[in-house]
Amino acid sequence: MTPDEFREHGHAMIDWIADYVDDAGSRPVFPDIKPGDIRRQLAEHPPGAPQPFADVIADLEEVIVPGLTQWQHPDFFAWFPSNITYPSILGELMSAGLGINAMAWVTSPAATELETLMLDWMHELLGLPERFRSTSETGGGVIQGTASESTLTAMLAARWRATGGDINASGDTTKLVGYTTSQSHSSIEKGFRIAGIGTDNMRIVPHDEHFAMRPDAFAELVTADLAAGLTPFFVVTSHGTTSSLAFDPTPAIAAVARNHGIWVHVDAAMSGIAALAPEHRWVNDGLDQADSYTTNPHKWMGINFDCNLFWVADRAALIGALSVLPPYLASEAAQSGAAIDYRDWGIPLGRRFRALKLWFSLRTDGVVPVQAMIREHVELTQQLAERVAADRRFDIVAPHPLNLLCISRRADSVDQANAATDALIEAANAAGIGLFTRTVLDGRSVMRISIGARATEAAHVTAMWDRVTEIV
Repeated sequence: MTPDEFREHGHAMIDWIADYVDDAGSRPVFPDIKPGDIRRQLAEHPPGAPQPFADVIADLEEVIVPGLTQWQHPDFFAWFPSNITYPSILGELMSAGLGINAMAWVTSPAATELETLMLDWMHELLGLPERFRSTSETGGGVIQGTASESTLTAMLAARWRATGGDINASGDTTKLVGYTTSQSHSSIEKGFRIAGIGTDNMRIVPHDEHFAMRPDAFAELVTADLAAGLTPFFVVTSHGTTSSLAFDPTPAIAAVARNHGIWVHVDAAMSGIAALAPEHRWVNDGLDQADSYTTNPHKWMGINFDCNLFWVADRAALIGALSVLPPYLASEAAQSGAAIDYRDWGIPLGRRFRALKLWFSLRTDGVVPVQAMIREHVELTQQLAERVAADRRFDIVAPHPLNLLCISRRADSVDQANAATDALIEAANAAGIGLFTRTVLDGRSVMRISIGARATEAAHVTAMWDRVTEIV
């Protein structure tokens, strides 16, 4: 492809993307296909010669896009939002066009310094504790790909601290134990596996009737592990679990953890972004006592995937756990402490220039549109909850302070209620009413209604619930 062809096709693609985003609700939210249908429509072998770009776009329009789940659809009520905005898309394009590797200050100084600034901008906009700001004595932030990466990174830093900085203390790590609940994200268990702790040393702390971690149960488990000669080193509290949007009581958990030197990591993958609206800053409760914190602008904020923000109160433990310095990566700027090498703040060496899309979006759109969207989604969720509560055929089975409503069908027995709820989810998805996901809360089947797509408005929620109640 020549530069002139790139210009021609690039302009056309911008037009295509704008039309696609603007018309997000015109396609089915979920495709009517079976596994293998997409591959059968595409060439089995790579082309022997270059093909016209127009043919590639034709296959994109006719095969690929019709086979996608439409995450930007206003009737997307599944999993969690994955919003995009035009400035963020352009920032992603610019990152690809610049083609730099942001692994260290010396590999592109502006990329590192912009990333640090964006973490401080978001720190300010979210109202986070001073200890996480890059200008604090010990803290700072970094952009990771996903919250899963941040959880693992926090776990490795906690392991390093618990072993006294001896990264070769493999014998000692067999006695390390960590804590979470059954409601936390699956990446927590995966992190324990990857970090070499193992699931046998992962304690599942009982939760209360609101699906939040019980501080008394956490304290009891810690006491029992200490008595058994083990070393409690890490606890994850969730500020908005995926299944039910439960909030663990981080202040009470941290009070127990602090007495035993346990690292407190707070996972607020989606819900942390709610703090952009000052009235929802309660989602930050306990962060002043946390060792690390993570949230995702690529969910509810509109910064297209992937863009995860991760802060630590003690960057020394993070760098100690992850820094490896071959001669070809050494620089006077980093060794003197004058510059940050973000390759030491995460798992991979190579790093994308993710800060650009955050910078583009904050400078072009600001946070006011995001604040308005958050407020509208929360209000729509509360209005829907009122309608559900008034319908005696349904139960609301979890608190709903933000934008997720968990409901179940009522019946004479739990088994009958579960069967009715599962049937409702299947029927609603099959009818194209929207896209919904199922979870299980204390043995009860639950229909999750996540209201977070940028295009979702009151009319969509009203129409969705009207149709759901018609098929019950």
